[in-house]
Amino acid sequence: MRVCWLVSKDRRHQPIRLGHSTCVLIGRSPETKITDKKCSRHQVQLKADYNKGHVLVKQLGINPSNINSEDVGKDREVKLKPGQILHIVNQLYPYTIEFGENISEKKNLSSKRPHEEISPNSDSSTLNKYLKTDHLSPREHNPCNHKPERKKEKTKEGQTRTAVNSAEVTEKKDFQGMWKQGLIYAMQDPTCQVYKDDTVVAMKDKYPKARFHWLVLPWEPIPSIKAVRRDHLNLLKHMNDVGEKLVQESLDSKALKFRLGYHAIPSMSHLHLHVISQDFDSPSLKTKKHWNSFNTDYFLESQDVMKMVEQNGKLTVKEGMSELLKMPLMCHVCQQQLSTIPQLKEHLKNHFP
Repeated sequence: MRVCWLVSKDRRHQPIRLGHSTCVLIGRSPETKITDKKCSRHQVQLKADYNKGHVLVKQLGINPSNINSEDVGKDREVKLKPGQILHIVNQLYPYTIEFGENISEKKNLSSKRPHEEISPNSDSSTLNKYLKTDHLSPREHNPCNHKPERKKEKTKEGQTRTAVNSAEVTEKKDFQGMWKQGLIYAMQDPTCQVYKDDTVVAMKDKYPKARFHWLVLPWEPIPSIKAVRRDHLNLLKHMNDVGEKLVQESLDSKALKFRLGYHAIPSMSHLHLHVISQDFDSPSLKTKKHWNSFNTDYFLESQDVMKMVEQNGKLTVKEGMSELLKMPLMCHVCQQQLSTIPQLKEHLKNHFP
């Protein structure tokens, strides 16, 4: 299978796979390790054409991006061919593209599963091979969670304090901004996708809160559920249909119950529908906020959202929703109140052995 890779000439990071006819945003991010403030988080948009053997580069940032020292130009699209050099911003951060075999294997990079085209109509064994969430803590394998060692220093009064590097503070702010935009990047990655069509893409939640936890996102740039209007009703219905099909094709669909819905105040940018099994058996479910975001009125049922948008033309979120995240922990099956997340998880084993 032919693939296209974006390769960092100065080897700042591993090659980034560019899917065929898929828009990928490149800029300042933990993935590229670019921290230059003159580089936008969405500096360039790349779209590979496997058939023609080139990549269309569109400059989105304010500062210039270059191909072979010639400016791309704001909002212009220029072809990037193998052998040419793309500088992301201000003649810095050089990249080239390579078409061919999976170079990640050749360079002994971290192994990833090969992308397999699947859809809600794929057979159950294929879907469950890729859709079921692994019971490993994502934070253990996430390089973004690495904290640099901080130096100790003494004050004039003789007290010891921890010195905080200004670059570390800047990097943290950058990462927080990138984290909120994380879905926009992840949905472009073919290795994350479990289904896609011309309207939506579905993928596993990076930090699943249950055995099965998927997200369905539209390609259309809709920031959140609050931005949805009556014109989006057909889109909401299609997102719901895709979620339902993923559930139906799951081997555990008869043994487990699922809910489809949206968070009233989402923590991530870009509209996304949660499709989640009700076992909540996952090491990524760690806090009261995690639990209550799916088990109080903070979680808006997909059917209710579509009904409200159809009747009122938009979704109205009640005031005080954030207070629901502070409610006591309560089992969603038998309504027994528990004091801590570990106690709640142990209790859930009675319902979901």
